[in-house]
Amino acid sequence: MSQNITLDELSQFVEGDAVAIRGRAVLEPAGGPGDKVFPPSHSVGDNEKRAGAKYAFETRRSGGKDIPCVLIDSVQSQANRMEEALQALWVEKKLTLPVIEVDLSKVAPDVGKVTSLTAPHRVADALLRDSYIDEDGAPKLFRSSTFGKSFTDASLRNAGPLFKVCPTGLVFGIWDSTGPKGGLGAKFARALTSEIVGIGAQSGVKAASRIDPAQMVNAAATIYRKKPCPGELLTWTLDPSEAELSEKNEPLKWGAKKKDGKWVQGEGKLTTANHSNIPPTIDTLAGGVTIDHAEHTVVLSLAALRRLGFTEEGSKPRVVLAALGLIAVLATERRGHDLRSRCLLVPRWDEKHKKSEALALEVVARDGSPTPLTLDLDGALSLYEEAVRNLPASLKFDEKLKGEPLARLIPSLKLASLITKSRELAASGADVGDE
Repeated sequence: MSQNITLDELSQFVEGDAVAIRGRAVLEPAGGPGDKVFPPSHSVGDNEKRAGAKYAFETRRSGGKDIPCVLIDSVQSQANRMEEALQALWVEKKLTLPVIEVDLSKVAPDVGKVTSLTAPHRVADALLRDSYIDEDGAPKLFRSSTFGKSFTDASLRNAGPLFKVCPTGLVFGIWDSTGPKGGLGAKFARALTSEIVGIGAQSGVKAASRIDPAQMVNAAATIYRKKPCPGELLTWTLDPSEAELSEKNEPLKWGAKKKDGKWVQGEGKLTTANHSNIPPTIDTLAGGVTIDHAEHTVVLSLAALRRLGFTEEGSKPRVVLAALGLIAVLATERRGHDLRSRCLLVPRWDEKHKKSEALALEVVARDGSPTPLTLDLDGALSLYEEAVRNLPASLKFDEKLKGEPLARLIPSLKLASLITKSRELAASGADVGDE
């Protein structure tokens, strides 16, 4: 087995002539070549009816040819997966990392705790912004606290305040657009990008149907929205007198929704309550794709890390960030590429050369020359913890941060009310107005 790189070697890469650490893998469907996979689907206009319209198709250049490709996992989605992998390592106490946590258990038990690793905008997310922290025995809005204020003035010239509160914001990027400075708030570009693209993509169709084992049919009855009744879990009724009423005092059929504060009548069909048969249908807009193969590309920009300024010993926090990025890549790779329903990808096996085309990392020098980089997840974790121990005193991470949050928040009353109201609307079947 090859030897993992040392901390001195990583430091030389970060502060020396290297521009980036990159990796590329060739993937294929777990079912084998030619098996269908399903990319993420997107909203399209009513007039957009071409096959595969809900997928992000584009033409890319490769080998001097134009090749039809489809986005299988975006840079943003890959960042979320990497942060999720870091969250798991942190929870398992394998990672010393500053993490801010807001506990939503009382208003959203199924969500539980949201952290700066799982919130979409990291430490600048609105869920954290609109929550309270207990500081010096008094509740304060997070933005008014010492931690909340600390990264407000972070900049490329002095990234230290953000590094101490949310170092992942420096790896995956962050924009403090809703802070006290508005659009002029701290803004850091991504240093780590990852993307999976299907090469040689062809859209397909998806057939759907359902056979009701009880053999109910729509013509059997019309069903209505039942008036709310404490302790009653059945939400529909056959009796119009038991139904909720519209503004015109008409019984509301099942499927009715509220839009702009007024009820829109439903159809009342059994199929809208998941009863009865659903005739076979064909979906051409989001029917999956077949691909020649998929390419997974990862780039950790060392040049971006070198632009980050620190008040003292700037090379040491940059090395920590580089190691953290490598952990994110390797931890996600170990989890595998089960991206969504019917989209499980595995590295392609090169039968001719008897080797896997799994992700292989290399360091790219300023002149473009590559050098293979040998590192596994366990080695990356050891490298990172060693780099953390070498941080200057002003940027030190407390060892207690391994699995323990830097700060615990609770949602403000207004935020809790918004969450509760949103859930009530969603449960009632109202049109919640989301695109």
